[in-house]
Amino acid sequence: MNTSARFWKWFWLAVIGVPVVVFIVWANITNPRQFVSTLLNGVTLAALYFLVASGFTLIFGLMRNVNLAHGSLFLFGAYMGWIVGDATDNWFLAIAAGFASSALLGLLLQVSVFRFMQGQELRQTMVTIGLSIVLADIMLWWFGGEIYSFDPPRAIFKSMPMLVVSKYPTYRIVVLGIAIVIGLVLWWFLNRTKVGLMIRAGVDDRNMLAASGVNVQRIFAITFAIGAGLAGFAGVIGGTALSISPGEDTRYLMASLVVVIVGGMGSIPGAAVGALLIGLAEQFGLSYAPTYGVVFTFLIMVLVLAFRPTGILGRRTV
Repeated sequence: MNTSARFWKWFWLAVIGVPVVVFIVWANITNPRQFVSTLLNGVTLAALYFLVASGFTLIFGLMRNVNLAHGSLFLFGAYMGWIVGDATDNWFLAIAAGFASSALLGLLLQVSVFRFMQGQELRQTMVTIGLSIVLADIMLWWFGGEIYSFDPPRAIFKSMPMLVVSKYPTYRIVVLGIAIVIGLVLWWFLNRTKVGLMIRAGVDDRNMLAASGVNVQRIFAITFAIGAGLAGFAGVIGGTALSISPGEDTRYLMASLVVVIVGGMGSIPGAAVGALLIGLAEQFGLSYAPTYGVVFTFLIMVLVLAFRPTGILGRRTV
């Protein structure tokens, strides 16, 4: 790295970092309870965003399939989970139903749509936008405009002290733990298993992988189903932490897009970093600058695209 590039790197680091440090010091001095509460809310919201974006990372970031119906998979899994949870009064069965239903729908999409549009990003975009509109209207017709929510098991449906915050929902901490476990499992699956290696090889050179005797379509179908299932899984988790209603599909689709762009295409650690930045930006903006809170998210995305177009942990392509 030459002297000029090094200078500008440290210059922009100082321009961005110094105000952040000053704000942290000021917020801790003026109202430490509000700061810690906002920090915890940001981290746990980031955990939820990561759960949604992890599936999107597999489908869009790794497989290069532009699936703009990912938000609909999130909402569909949430609704299916609610039906099962309401019928059985079992939260774990609701989670299983959310994952399985979205995985099945995702598998259907891969076999009937994406299989015939590999590498055709514009067609994938237009088709999945149409599918998301159709699915949203069907779910609105069937479930109405009501707001649904899940009750978690009593063991985690309580409050606990966290640092200077006297009471903080235990379930939010559980969501953070779930996100960490899912992230570690996905990283291990993609980097330490034979199937994960075949997935990454198939993305880089599908013809070569097929020539070695691997059924590429089957591998991609399984990967797509896992990514879609994670969206439904996150739907039930998110419906328990917050709620589910029409419009949530668009919100979480946009969050997933921003997280993948900021973190880097096809990178699970990148998705975690991106989710953390976006979750913290949203919550601190909402708490300290509610009028301009949405600006912080787009400011992060603009800065990353300006200085690291491939994302923070994205791979540079030649």
